[in-house]
Amino acid sequence: MSAAKKRDYYEVLGVSRGASQEEIKKAFRQLARKHHPDVNPGDPSAEEKFKEINEAYEVLGDPEKRAAYDRFGHAASGAREAGPGFDPFSGLGDLFEAFFGEAQPQARRGPRRGRNLGYELELDLEDAYKGTTVELELAREENCPLCDGTGARIGSPPRTCRRCGGSGRVETVQNTLLGRFVSLQTCDRCGGEGRVVEDPCPECRGAGRAVRRRRIEVTVPPGVDEGTRLRLAGEGEAGTRGGPPGDLYVVIKLRPHRIFTRRGRDLHCELEVGMAAAALGGELRVPTLDGEVTVTVPPGTQPGAVLRVRGKGMPVPGRGDRGDLHVRVKVVVPRRLTQRQRELLEEFARLTHERTGESGKGFFRRVVDAFGPDS
Repeated sequence: MSAAKKRDYYEVLGVSRGASQEEIKKAFRQLARKHHPDVNPGDPSAEEKFKEINEAYEVLGDPEKRAAYDRFGHAASGAREAGPGFDPFSGLGDLFEAFFGEAQPQARRGPRRGRNLGYELELDLEDAYKGTTVELELAREENCPLCDGTGARIGSPPRTCRRCGGSGRVETVQNTLLGRFVSLQTCDRCGGEGRVVEDPCPECRGAGRAVRRRRIEVTVPPGVDEGTRLRLAGEGEAGTRGGPPGDLYVVIKLRPHRIFTRRGRDLHCELEVGMAAAALGGELRVPTLDGEVTVTVPPGTQPGAVLRVRGKGMPVPGRGDRGDLHVRVKVVVPRRLTQRQRELLEEFARLTHERTGESGKGFFRRVVDAFGPDS
């Protein structure tokens, strides 16, 4: 069924978008019982309905797939189905649970990939601007160096489990209203591993794994932003039974800066300008993340005006261009005046026909009002 013709998965299961995982699971089990083809013999629509229910649960029953579906809709689930690791039968365990009250065990033999790890890295804005190399220290599970992950003492390899014959599962037979079902249960002797360690490794005591602290070097490219994820392939936890290791995801967090505020690839800051400079205009020095630059303040610049300095923002990762620096003008009114300064301002007021005593509000108070109370 094409993504355009598919019904919304939440609608298929009859749950809201804010439903909990338990509510989604309960709705799936109820619908699976109702529309199973064995319960509706001779009804071809029941089989289609059952497939639709199972497909919806395969996505919404997995928190990661559900998050992708919430963001991208059916396009996300389609991408997952085409990608590595997709299992079209991943919902069957809950289907068995719907009929028998317990999940169908999954075979645990064969290689399994290690877990991914996450690390939050705090950076100063300067480091995000220029890029940097940081050494992280983290604890992760690795294969035991003595037994190389087998869990057995050297010279005494794990033996095939005699109870399950190495399959990791044993058969049980149940008679139900739907007929006679043969189900597979996890072997209680080997725990589903298919092998039994009879002489455990003295280092890891049979676990095959140990927690080790490692130092890992991370290269941070210029221009990273808050929430950027850097993937370090193979730096997660070790896989089991010869499986590959997981990955390490480093999530960037930026510390607040004393001068600049970042908005995307642009930087913003304030520049204090005196009354005379704002009125007459001129050139002033403005800080940037790679040194000061000269900006021109036009005559008659008003409080709150924004001056744009092109190319002095953040670099764009993977590209050669940069954002801009936006400088907000903050006009500063002097709090104390010398006698001469006061005379000159009063003369200015007369020349511009300012009335210094109007409605009990003096000229200087009105200047403060004009240029902002926070100056």
